[in-house]
Amino acid sequence: MPDTPEKSRAAAVQLRKLLLPTDFSGCANYALPYAAAIARATGATIICVHVVEPIVPVVGYSGLADPMPIADISDQLEDSAERELPELADCDEFNGLEVEEVIVHGDPAAEIVRVAGEREVDLIVVSSHGRTGLGRIIFGSTAEAVVRHASCPVLVVKPPSQEEEPN
Repeated sequence: MPDTPEKSRAAAVQLRKLLLPTDFSGCANYALPYAAAIARATGATIICVHVVEPIVPVVGYSGLADPMPIADISDQLEDSAERELPELADCDEFNGLEVEEVIVHGDPAAEIVRVAGEREVDLIVVSSHGRTGLGRIIFGSTAEAVVRHASCPVLVVKPPSQEEEPN
């Protein structure tokens, strides 16, 4: 069968940079082996990105302890990300691969799409779910928003069914 323009375009696809967003949850880590396998097969660099979300102050009085200042909470989230991201980048799955670490602040979906564009990422590999409970719903919608707005292909990795919470 002769080469068609579609075949030539498909053959020209190169994966040089992969973006792996993480919230450090167990479900988010299901995307990690996929990113590692693709990077190993293509020689791509993996860019691990964690988005520190802005803290929205709670309005009202709970009657409990004084609330922790928002600046302190934000600093703790930043410190936690600075500890956890290098641990993720040094995991066994990534052994021998080139891995970059990026911490950004803002809306997760918007920041993931922005970083992918700025870094000229060829593929985003993201879990369909992150944290459990409300965070799980939010991260699921984050993956959906990334798929809708990213200018590059997005591989959405669904956790195994035993990890899924019943509806």
